Amino acid sequence: MPARSMRKGSISFGLVNIPVKVYVATEDKEFSFHQLCPNGHRIQYKKWCPVEAKQISYSEIKKGYEVTKNDYVIIEKDDLNKIKIKTTNTIDVKEFIEESDLDPILIEKSYYVVPDNKSRNYKAYSLLVKVLGETKKLALGKVVLKDKEHTIVLRPYQRLILMQMLHYIDEIRPADELDELKGIQQQQTNIDSKELALGKMLVENLSNEHFDISQYSDMYAKELEKLIDSRVKGKAPTSKPIEKAKENTPDLIAALKASLQKPKKKS
Repeated sequence: MPARSMRKGSISFGLVNIPVKVYVATEDKEFSFHQLCPNGHRIQYKKWCPVEAKQISYSEIKKGYEVTKNDYVIIEKDDLNKIKIKTTNTIDVKEFIEESDLDPILIEKSYYVVPDNKSRNYKAYSLLVKVLGETKKLALGKVVLKDKEHTIVLRPYQRLILMQMLHYIDEIRPADELDELKGIQQQQTNIDSKELALGKMLVENLSNEHFDISQYSDMYAKELEKLIDSRVKGKAPTSKPIEKAKENTPDLIAALKASLQKPKKKS
């Protein structure tokens, strides 16, 4: 089945406007399970008010924001409409930034952005792809999707433009909230030169010249597929022994030296 675009619009930077279409670039390969009763019937969920002990219809349900525990302020639909952001189809480029300036933790989701076939304006699109590739720059901009304004970057990817949604900075939890950070910082100052040298040798020993993501797959998903297939066919599923969790390394130097004795990983 051919891919379907999720929206049409344009990329705008300076006085250049490029009509484009947007496709979802990634998808989550997850198995969806339904909840059943012991006799195999699908469970239904009802909107239930535990205080008044009655079922509530969809039309009666209100949106509420919890101010303090069990204390809500009601937000009406008209209130939301008043602050609704005007949806536009323009990917508005604000500036160009260095690739190295974008922290990977900010990236949320990726989309393919391709020229709109009706426009046939492939030259301006191709120029943007080439310029971004040769300058090692990212186009940073704004776009409105589903009443929410997103910050995005455009980057070249396999002769196309990839649009990546970014998290806002207040959506990233500060690392200094973690209790373990202090201990990590203390240990980093205690690493001696021999441990560091052996660690670097081990990293080099486990390195390949080229990274190939196709060599990796979701083993749990594959085993789950086998389990479902065996149940459909009425067969008893096979089980594998559960591997024990590895304990903490008591002698770091000995573990590094032993690891270096293993054959070098081949690509």
